[in-house]
Amino acid sequence: MRIAVTGAGGQLGAALMTALGPLHTMVPLGHDQLELGSPAAIDQLVATQADLVIHAAAYTNVDGCARDPELAYRINGLGTQYVALACRRLGAPLVYISTNEIFPGDADRPYFEYDPARPINAYGRSKWAGEQVVRELLDRFYIVRVAWLFGGPRNFVRTVLRLAEQQPEQGLRMVDDEIGNPTYAPDVAAAVGALIQSNCYGAYHFVNAEHCSRYDFAQAILLAAGRGHVPVAPIKLADFRRDSTPPSFAALANCAGSAIGIALRPWPDALAAYLATLHEGA
Repeated sequence: MRIAVTGAGGQLGAALMTALGPLHTMVPLGHDQLELGSPAAIDQLVATQADLVIHAAAYTNVDGCARDPELAYRINGLGTQYVALACRRLGAPLVYISTNEIFPGDADRPYFEYDPARPINAYGRSKWAGEQVVRELLDRFYIVRVAWLFGGPRNFVRTVLRLAEQQPEQGLRMVDDEIGNPTYAPDVAAAVGALIQSNCYGAYHFVNAEHCSRYDFAQAILLAAGRGHVPVAPIKLADFRRDSTPPSFAALANCAGSAIGIALRPWPDALAAYLATLHEGA
């Protein structure tokens, strides 16, 4: 199959290229090959002659989205509309990568795929706009929601390790009332690879099993990396000043994927696998 991947240089895009490359003809599309916020993206995508498009590109700076919600909508909403229109012309299915931040964070259990969206920040609203336009324009699509991705050169795991190296005595301050699923990008890529062979179109939550707070995640990272002596102090979301407001409890449940045999391992196991790659590359 000929697969075009938008955002191929990003954290998930790179993992997709690695996972799917041995089995498919991959067409990587980065910023230089695709003007995502412009209608020109339609012709650029059609020119790839792809059999399937994975739309992993997005404006993911959640604080930047809060400062400029129009830009967020232009890239994540209208940009996805242009990708969907290209898929219509190609007659190709679309895999749209979405986010747990389409949910408000007020649930008392992980969100299911069919729970109603009610985003509370500009990033979530822009990604929800993308989901809506995919449903309106296409008959064949997979909406894949992810959360708290790690695995690339810039992510929460590396940030925690860097801060621990820079200030081992001062320690770290981490939010203990923001809950989600730490998710390893290569695990998502493998799940997407299985999904596109299924022809079971619809919405999916591809996150590593189990959920935790940012505070718990940071402690687990330090312990697994042999830096458990570095202190971590819990703080509240309200104490952490930022432009965006993340949902406080946005853990996802993988029901639809599990039903067709696609499940991701627990996040502590995925974290151990990622840290092993960092050790090998050191």
